[in-house]
Amino acid sequence: MEGWVRALMILGFIFPLLVEGRVRHYNFNVVLKKASRLCSTKPIVTVNGQFPGPTLYAREGDTVLVRVVNHVKYNVSIHWHGIRQLRTGWADGPAYITQCPIQPGKNYVYNFTITGQRGTLFWHAHILWLRATVHGAIVILPKLGVPYPFPKPDVEQVVILGEWWKSDTEAVINEALKSGLAPNISDAHTINGHPGPISGCQTQGGFQVSVENGKSYMLRIINAALNEELFFKIAGHKLTVVEVDATYVKPFQIDTIVIAPGQTTNVIVTASKSSGKFMMAASPFMDSPIAVDNKTAVATLLYTGTLSTTSTTLAIPPPQNATATANNFVDSLRSLNSKKYPAKVPLKIDHSLYFTVGLGINPCPTCKAGNGSRVVASINNVTFVMPTTALLQAHYFNKKGVFTTDFPSKPPVSFNYTGAPPANLATSSGTKLYRLKYNSTVELVLQDTGIIAAENHPVHLHGFNFFAVGKGLGNYNPKVDPNKFNLVDPVERNTIGVPSGGWVAIRFRADNPGVWFMHCHLEIHTTWGLKMAFLVDNGKGPNESLLPPPKDLPKC
Repeated sequence: MEGWVRALMILGFIFPLLVEGRVRHYNFNVVLKKASRLCSTKPIVTVNGQFPGPTLYAREGDTVLVRVVNHVKYNVSIHWHGIRQLRTGWADGPAYITQCPIQPGKNYVYNFTITGQRGTLFWHAHILWLRATVHGAIVILPKLGVPYPFPKPDVEQVVILGEWWKSDTEAVINEALKSGLAPNISDAHTINGHPGPISGCQTQGGFQVSVENGKSYMLRIINAALNEELFFKIAGHKLTVVEVDATYVKPFQIDTIVIAPGQTTNVIVTASKSSGKFMMAASPFMDSPIAVDNKTAVATLLYTGTLSTTSTTLAIPPPQNATATANNFVDSLRSLNSKKYPAKVPLKIDHSLYFTVGLGINPCPTCKAGNGSRVVASINNVTFVMPTTALLQAHYFNKKGVFTTDFPSKPPVSFNYTGAPPANLATSSGTKLYRLKYNSTVELVLQDTGIIAAENHPVHLHGFNFFAVGKGLGNYNPKVDPNKFNLVDPVERNTIGVPSGGWVAIRFRADNPGVWFMHCHLEIHTTWGLKMAFLVDNGKGPNESLLPPPKDLPKC
């Protein structure tokens, strides 16, 4: 090596640029912070006093260490949503699934390597309803010297969509659980933490993106809302979609995207106007008769040099029940499926699973508001009971009595799932897992049910990406529907919307040993029990086996 290069490396000038697989250190202090929105102030739980929280930057191949210190009164855990966590289930983060939570005054170092992933993901609290304010972006850049498979944008900007309650979110869910009824809906939607002007509180400033004519801007859009799928659009501008859930897609242009809680979408916007102010709008999508927060969050795309007196060009949000607009986006998504980024869709299937997802009603003598009953949610009629010992620890240390592995592969009772509900709306309950051999392949059909109401469920699978090979309305027909599956270039995701009154089919390979949570990313449905977990056995040898737990793993 040239002497001057060695000298510069010793000084640290070039070293970070040359080395692949850097170790990146982050400190996350979970603290209370006062925040003012909607002309009122309340304390919120934050990371490092920021809302939304800090963006975590890394490159594909990097190892990330995040030291989380809990300074609040609640138990805390952080999930790195969409990170594969190959053999590092201990760092996945859902409380009582892969770890016991970090207790007040304690800390834990999440340690994971980003393997074969690049794009936008996000991190969020995975306990109670703390996700409302404890969340932030994960930006994974390609390896050094590896370009994007689309023209490099001039500027990149994180855009996090969320929800805001004037009251304390923990009080909101606790009241709902006590009553047995649905929780109060949020008071506003937010874009990067700000609702924008809202009637009754016009002083509320909104988020602003400054742009220059002729430049291109990649917006890394994340839906961190608790309970609402959202439309997103920008007045007077087309969005070129290039990635979802940190996987590249065949680029396409569209006016409006739909993004469910837990999903991410990268779009490129070209600043094609000479000047002006243009509204960015995030508004709810709900095509069932269920109450949602109907407020539109507003931000501004501002061209440099525009006069402050210039009026804003308004965006007209789609109707709340615009299913066709949502489908237009979802049905346009295709994996890039290039030589460099192939779509490795499993073609031979070892496990064909059929899971119903939906609501139910169980007795609750103390639920006065619910007339002695409460709303619950279930998968295959099993309402999941959270254990008090983390499932991964129970599995690793072979601790008996924490869970069983008899989760049903199909609904225990068949009925017209999207038609008239059965006479008995009660569910069974238990901590049941479904066991998979290492490297086995899974086809899972997720079927919505019409019990109480048909509804779009964004289902998130931890530890894996999967391919969305098919979807349809009504009940899935195993004789006819597989003939229409896309096994060539289906979109690859970690969170998928089960259509209201319909079904979606996904495929994945169980190449990650450990215990992996699967749940509806509408926080109320998770709270009500719409969740389960897969137990993936070790394969052969150390490279196919779960790593031992870290020494600082929190105790229950």
